[in-house]
Amino acid sequence: MEIVQISVESRENLGRKATKTLRQSGKIPAVLYSKKYGVSHFVTTHREVKSMVYTPDLKLAEISLNGATHKALLKEVIFHPVTDEIEHIDFLELVDGQPLKAEIPVKFKGTSPGVKNGGKLVKTLRKVKVKTTPEALVDTLFVNIDKLVLGSAVRVKDIEKIEGIEILVEGAIPVANVEVPRVLKSEDLEDASEEEGAEGSGDESEDEA
Repeated sequence: MEIVQISVESRENLGRKATKTLRQSGKIPAVLYSKKYGVSHFVTTHREVKSMVYTPDLKLAEISLNGATHKALLKEVIFHPVTDEIEHIDFLELVDGQPLKAEIPVKFKGTSPGVKNGGKLVKTLRKVKVKTTPEALVDTLFVNIDKLVLGSAVRVKDIEKIEGIEILVEGAIPVANVEVPRVLKSEDLEDASEEEGAEGSGDESEDEA
């Protein structure tokens, strides 16, 4: 799993005025939640965190603060409702053996027969929420699509199981499906109409006989 080293500065003034001043100077207020150290306030910059925030991948942060180095998970990012600028970030320190919840990206293994036959693979769920511990945490979960034919779907229950990771999402929820293109649908309808027509013609012949 990729670890991003984030440069930070300890923060002492916590009022609204101080927060506003920080943001105006291009800095981002942040918090580290730790079982050992409690809540630690600090500031960082957009440059330091952009590779963690603007990515579908799960990455860990390494934060050096007050003489200690913490490995942490990105817990929450608050964006400005108009400008979409990062306003605040929460991190959760990882402690071996301590349960945590995280969202892990889902990727695909294999080749879908449905896609080979002209279908389109539509991803409906990109991440799943899990419960695990730091030592069992992975950056990717996989689902095999070798049997994914036209019009079918793979679901959360089809995701490959990993020891120590409990998926918290309902198993029946689709992860991806293969859509049948309009061209193929039209061909199927035409074939069905021709078959019905042929059967109808046969019946008329029998009646005439």
